[in-house]
Amino acid sequence: MTALAPRRTKTTKPKTAKSKPVKPKTAKPAKRPRPPKPVSRSGVHMFTPLLTAILAAAGVAVIYRVFVLSALGQDIDTQALRNADVGHERAVQIMDRALNGTSLVSLVLVCVAIALIGIVRRRADLAVAASIMVIGANATSQLLKMRLERPDLDGSAMSNSFPSGHATAAASVAFALVLVLPLAVRGMVSLIGAGYVAVIAVATVWAEWHRPSDTIAALLVVLAWGGLVTFWLRVRNRRRPGTIERANRLPTVLFVVGGGLSALITAVGLGAVVLSERVTPDLVSGRFAFLTGATAITAAVAAVFLLWVRLAAGDQPATDAPVSKARSSDDFEGGNR
Repeated sequence: MTALAPRRTKTTKPKTAKSKPVKPKTAKPAKRPRPPKPVSRSGVHMFTPLLTAILAAAGVAVIYRVFVLSALGQDIDTQALRNADVGHERAVQIMDRALNGTSLVSLVLVCVAIALIGIVRRRADLAVAASIMVIGANATSQLLKMRLERPDLDGSAMSNSFPSGHATAAASVAFALVLVLPLAVRGMVSLIGAGYVAVIAVATVWAEWHRPSDTIAALLVVLAWGGLVTFWLRVRNRRRPGTIERANRLPTVLFVVGGGLSALITAVGLGAVVLSERVTPDLVSGRFAFLTGATAITAAVAAVFLLWVRLAAGDQPATDAPVSKARSSDDFEGGNR
């Protein structure tokens, strides 16, 4: 037998991976930022400022009826006015400086600054609304003071001082600043403005220029005009694209807590003053009546600023929307050369 020849094995060449040509990646054109969509604004959102204005005006009428046209109301107001004895020297200095700093010149300067802020922000509508509110509120207070009568029911023979012009000027300027400034600083400005208005209002009673009811009515006059101009702004911007701003949380909480405590103290103090006037004479002192009036003013300031912060946080038109930093497709296609 012959030996078989060994079988030859096939040798396979190692396969080499074929390299595919890599295509250079081209930058995809960025999408053009979409304009903000219109926000559906409900009837409640639209008409809340108008309802606020009507209720504020009704509040002025109620205060006038209770504290000017009734003998008990005049007695309570007069007690607070004539016994505004503040023994703290620092408090007296603060109130004196606040009253001396509130003048027609300062009011005009602040109005000019408010208009400039609106122009710089490219929000002429806010500047117009703020100016109308300041002028309208102050004109209304002066007109009411001249036209309304004050019968002499408490034997003081004092002329009518309802409502307070100083409180109207201070509150209207503070409201206007909150309206025209950006949302980021409105909270801090509203707190500072509320403190300033409270000092001015209490100082007018301390100086025996106005009664507590005069200053509270002045705050409601300003709130009524603020509601009217805010209603105009919302009607004007109802079909414009933009977002609905939310009120700052911190000032809202502080106004609710501070105003609630002041209102509670006022209710207790007012009850004691009424008992002292009609049931138990000399139950409380005249200074107690003044302090009750001061807490009532503080509660009113907190209430109107709480409402105003929420009303002023209205619509934000598309011109105030943040601008995207992404380049548009025209930039990549040579559109901006």
